[in-house]
Formats: sequence, structure tokens, C-alpha cells
Amino acid sequence: MQQPTRPASSRTSSSDDTLDLQLSGELAALLAERAGAPPQAPHAAGHTGDLTRLTEPDLLDSVADWPPFTTSVGTMRLVPVRIERDVRLIAAWMNDPAVAAFWELAGPEEVTAAHVRTQLDGDGRSVPCLGVLDGVPMSYWEIYRADLDPIARYCRARPHDTGLHLLIGGVPDRGRGVGTALLRAVADLVLDQRPRCGRVLAEPDLRNIPSVAAFLSAGFRLSAEVDLPGKRAALMVRDRELRAVL
Repeated sequence: MQQPTRPASSRTSSSDDTLDLQLSGELAALLAERAGAPPQAPHAAGHTGDLTRLTEPDLLDSVADWPPFTTSVGTMRLVPVRIERDVRLIAAWMNDPAVAAFWELAGPEEVTAAHVRTQLDGDGRSVPCLGVLDGVPMSYWEIYRADLDPIARYCRARPHDTGLHLLIGGVPDRGRGVGTALLRAVADLVLDQRPRCGRVLAEPDLRNIPSVAAFLSAGFRLSAEVDLPGKRAALMVRDRELRAVL
């Protein structure tokens, strides 16, 4: 649905079956453990977590600690990516032609791994996550600091603006309102968990009409059309002060 602005790698047509995916034993155990874990303060001293490599202070208010949330299509949790566990699944999604047309990360698993590793090895301004809906990983998200991202060179980003990239992994979850429901819920989760964030931003390719329509239906407004590296994008904004209206 959504694609990053970073340069793309070469594409191939190989693909794995991504339907009816179930949690791996490791991911299921992780979710069960986190569901019973005591809450932690977002900036607790010494907090490192085994899923993120964020530096202190945490630039995104501890995405790994964000709680599950209810949407109109089920209960969702954002689980920060671990390459050794998740790369095969994400790479399969990237090789879907509908996804590859905009993300341009099709190819062997290492293409996807290199893209994700850049974020995991960074300073925490972008956190790649699996979207786990009712216990099944079905989407890939990148939660990022838009004010610290290259997109800030092309729009008037405000301090703590937070951006979203999203792809829906399975074909059955596309085109029936799932993306819209998740976009609205995740944008509101960002606003709930990041009190300093006044806006959630996204920049889908203008050619990706279903993506633009999903953002509009999810309570985002079209702020502008911007020329980014490799695409002309629709700058979508969900404002904190308008969240109860749109």
C-alpha cells in the first residue's frame, strides 16, 4: 500500500505463498510473554529490549512497548522486526508484483534484509514492524520520525511528526477496508503513545490510487503533492486536533 522514499534495489519475479500464515513458535511465545509482562516506562533507564536497537533517548517512545489495540477488523499489535525470524516472510511479500511495483524491493531475501538492517542498525529514527492481526502476521510497517527523515527536505515537517509506511501482505486483506481500518488505528495509536507528536504523515505514490484512497478514508487529509526521489507523492496528514472529526 505504502512505500518508502529510499532508493530501490533491482527486482525479480520470484514469490512464495503468503496466504494463511500462522505465527512461528518464537513469535507466538514472544507475544504471550509480552501480554503478561508488567508495563514499563517509555524512557526507563537501562531499557534495551531484545527486539529493537534504539539508542537513548528513544526517538519513537519505545514502539516495542506499545500495547495491542482493537480495530474494526480485529486486535492488532506492532511487533518490531527481527531479521533472522521475519525476513523470509517480509521478502515473500516484497516479491508480490503489486507490492514490488511501489516498494521496488523484490529479489532474494538479502535485498529485504539489507533494507530492514539499515533501520535496525540506525539511531532509532525508524522502527520496522510486523502487524500481527488476531495472532497472524499480515502486514509490514515502518514507523519513523518524519522530522528527522529525508522527507523533511520536501515538506514543512514539525518536531516529532511521525511517518508511516505500510504494505498489506496477503491478497485477501486488500481492497476490502482492512488497510483503511489499520491505518486509522495505527495513526491513533501513534498519537496516543507519542504525546509530543501533533501529526502523523505518509507519502504514498500518487499513482497508487488505492493507497491514497485508503489514507483519505482513514482520516488523513491531502496536504500537498510533493516531488520525492523516484516518485511524485501525495503528502497525507492526520492531525491530532482533527482526529475526532475526520
